Amino acid sequence: MAPEMDWHLARALLEWQVEMGVDECIAESPVDRFDLPVEAPRARRQQPEAPVVRQEIDAAEMARQAAQGAESLDALREAMAAYEHCELKRGARNLVFSDGNPAARVMILGEAPGRDEDREGRPFVGRAGQLLDRMLEAIGLSRSAEEPEEAVYITNVLPWRPPQNRDPKPEEIAMMLPFVQRHVALVQPKVLVLMGNIACQAALNKRGILKLRGGWSQAFGLPVLPMTHPAYLLRQPQAKREAWSDLLSLKAKLETL
Repeated sequence: MAPEMDWHLARALLEWQVEMGVDECIAESPVDRFDLPVEAPRARRQQPEAPVVRQEIDAAEMARQAAQGAESLDALREAMAAYEHCELKRGARNLVFSDGNPAARVMILGEAPGRDEDREGRPFVGRAGQLLDRMLEAIGLSRSAEEPEEAVYITNVLPWRPPQNRDPKPEEIAMMLPFVQRHVALVQPKVLVLMGNIACQAALNKRGILKLRGGWSQAFGLPVLPMTHPAYLLRQPQAKREAWSDLLSLKAKLETL
């Protein structure tokens, strides 16, 4: 405070400044900011973003763990229904698990549900399924038979319908294969019939059903017989002769058990 300025004068000047709108004291003397050197703006320091860590999910391993924990067919069905890593589930109406007698000596492994199967929740119920029933009946087998010697048990590689009935992708087959393996282990059939290319790919890791059909092989510790899918026989009726030969081969194998 200047010596000639007393306390009352200083207070009067301060009140006058406040009344004029001055509410902040910056410096003792005015600053000509137009005469100051222009400083380059400081670059804003950015904290490096933490890397996003995406945990890769091994869908096949998750399926294997879920399948191994199933001690019964009902538990296996529940495990498959709870499995969330197959995108096919999102667009399907129903999980198509199985049909027939689980005590049967013959287990049929199909490919994937179609429209009719997706609607009803059972495998082989459309035109191809009706043809399959007639084929089995011709050698004394039926999915509705109570006696194991006359019965069949039917399931598919995939329990959910692929969109537009497209072929299952290799990764979808690999993903669901642990459930198929567990399904076979729980049913314990004597013979496994592979209906079509997808079933052969899953069980034998081979494709080319027209070359594979009729030739006995081994998979899941069982004798397996590849056959052309009934849907193919509907499109190519001339192939029914070979299918009848395969059915007779199946009947002969059952007679030796």
